[in-house]
Amino acid sequence: MKILDKYLLKTFLTTFTMVFVILFFIFILQSVWLFIAELAGKDLDLVLVLKFLLFAMPRIVPLVLPLSVLLASIMTFGNLAENYEFAAMKSAGISLQRAMKSLIIFISILSIIAFLFANNVIPYAEYKFINFRRNIAQLKPAMAIAEGQFSDVGLFNIKVNKKSGTNGNILTGITIHKKSAMGDGSKTVIKAKNGELISSEKSSTLQLVLNDGNYYEDVVPKNYEDRKKVPFAKSTFKKYIINIDLSKLNAVDVDNASVSNTNTMLNLNELIYTLDSLNKNRNTDILSFSENINQRIGIPRNTSMISPLIKNKHLKPLPKDILSLYNGDEKLAILKFAASTVESTMFSIEGTNTELNNKQKNINGHLLAFYDKFVIVFACFLMFFIGAPLGAIIRKGGLGLPIVFAVLIFISFHFINTFGKRVSQEDQLTPFLGAWMSSFILTPLAILLTYRATNDIGLINLDVLMAPLQKLFQKIFPPSK
Repeated sequence: MKILDKYLLKTFLTTFTMVFVILFFIFILQSVWLFIAELAGKDLDLVLVLKFLLFAMPRIVPLVLPLSVLLASIMTFGNLAENYEFAAMKSAGISLQRAMKSLIIFISILSIIAFLFANNVIPYAEYKFINFRRNIAQLKPAMAIAEGQFSDVGLFNIKVNKKSGTNGNILTGITIHKKSAMGDGSKTVIKAKNGELISSEKSSTLQLVLNDGNYYEDVVPKNYEDRKKVPFAKSTFKKYIINIDLSKLNAVDVDNASVSNTNTMLNLNELIYTLDSLNKNRNTDILSFSENINQRIGIPRNTSMISPLIKNKHLKPLPKDILSLYNGDEKLAILKFAASTVESTMFSIEGTNTELNNKQKNINGHLLAFYDKFVIVFACFLMFFIGAPLGAIIRKGGLGLPIVFAVLIFISFHFINTFGKRVSQEDQLTPFLGAWMSSFILTPLAILLTYRATNDIGLINLDVLMAPLQKLFQKIFPPSK
């Protein structure tokens, strides 16, 4: 390895390491902020908090790594251009591509490591992270409930005045608001003097035992006028047991837990196997539903049975108005039956369509997780080929202008990437295009910057903009003779 390659590699690695550590620390603080409700005021010791953050760290790498490559590239090549080191290299016959050779090899190795990390470490950490959140609630059930405030746990909002006991499982002054599972707006309030939380590591159910309390439940009358009186039922109990499902704590995305809470825990082989099963399951459901609908409306499964009936000349042709064969009562009964059948069929179609859409969204989520493992590899190359020529063009190092350019480019990349995934998740775009949209859009920028830096062309050629304006100005205001 030549002296120049060693110098460039050392300079880049120093800058890259510094930027990666700083950005990683910033994103860790963001993770703490996102999960502050699960960490603050829950009687957790330092070891549990550190484990919580340790399992959350790997998911940050796909965000930090491309941004670190981008910023380090701009700063490294910006410093070289600002100190006229590039001018010295070019005078010695060393082009930009030759100067980037050793760093391209490093980025290639870094991309392979990033792929292995995304395929093995991140799924394992995601699995441990999700299960660790559940296990904390099982080992320390009081973690799910904070003093003096309502805590959302499954279908319940629970507030306690005081917690005591070894693990905070003895509760005093309990108020519980139960959410309506039917969505009819009814309310249920449970108040108790004291209670106890009971849990087991082998079960995902948290048991809340209440003592000496009252149970208030809204009654929704069928008559609308009676609803204005707001009737309710009240009962008194000495002991009342509530079972709370802690599996809700495993949901990474609360709004879409059933779709996206497993695909991030799978590696490539597991994703391929899961996608094959999901596609087969969806195709089986489509075939089963079509056969069910055909039988319901009277279409034979084997269409070859229809042709003999059509060719049979002994059958009398049906009149154009079939209902004319029946009297008034029979017509009414037939129409009611037909309307009921159509309504039932449409209801079945809508329900099945919703179910199939949800299954397709689940498939899209797994496909996005599959492509993401390759996107991070290409993102490292993309950010390097944007940052290196951009730094050579702007000729500024340090933490000033390079940070501005890096943030703008990365925000654009992240926004397009997020937008593409969201659209693909809703099945409005293929998962392949959704996952690779940001890369496809920014690749021409990388090619353009590399071309302009290689040919010593500035970031913006002002002559191209000013020449037409100058000609227009001369036409409007011709020079005097």
